[in-house]
Amino acid sequence: MTMAGNGPPPKPAGQRRRRNATVATTKLPAEGRKGRPPKWPLMDDVVLTARRDLALRKADDLELALLEPNLTGRAKVAAEKKADSAREAALILTKQLEAQQQIEGVLWRELWKTPQATMWQRLSWTREVAQYVRWKSRAEAGDLDAAKEARQLADRLGLTPLSMLRLRWEVGTDEVAETRQARAARTQQSSTRRRLRVVDPDAAAGGE
Repeated sequence: MTMAGNGPPPKPAGQRRRRNATVATTKLPAEGRKGRPPKWPLMDDVVLTARRDLALRKADDLELALLEPNLTGRAKVAAEKKADSAREAALILTKQLEAQQQIEGVLWRELWKTPQATMWQRLSWTREVAQYVRWKSRAEAGDLDAAKEARQLADRLGLTPLSMLRLRWEVGTDEVAETRQARAARTQQSSTRRRLRVVDPDAAAGGE
């Protein structure tokens, strides 16, 4: 028995009786988008770049402090440790920024080959995709907050099955691949029949 105010869940499009009740979907090419990706629209990560620059400046200042002639004994040892820590922090941030830029480049090229990319291009969602790439690259580096942002943008861009349904996007059949597979199957069947024909019927009967 259905509770008041709650109706049954909607049926899939193929099971609905009224044809005019179905909602049109946009077919996306199974082979994905062709051509080069758009130009990367975002500047380098401002926050990470600023942190790296500050760390480099701090390391330089501590290196200069080590040149003071009055710095000796325990004070010099302590200053050297601080300088080493500053250099390490600057190096880590530099490597993080380089890794993020590398991941962004790979993701950017891969995403613009997907079927969804044909719609992004049509809708001019270049910067939206770039924002997803930025958050996703941070997420892959272990940033949990960035992972949440990336998931939200993935839903908006049609990168999950549920968001594909919501956007009414559907990946079409790869006709080229199906034709290639059918041709390969026919070739295999033809080859099998030829091998069966060359068998000597006398030999098959026992040599009589």
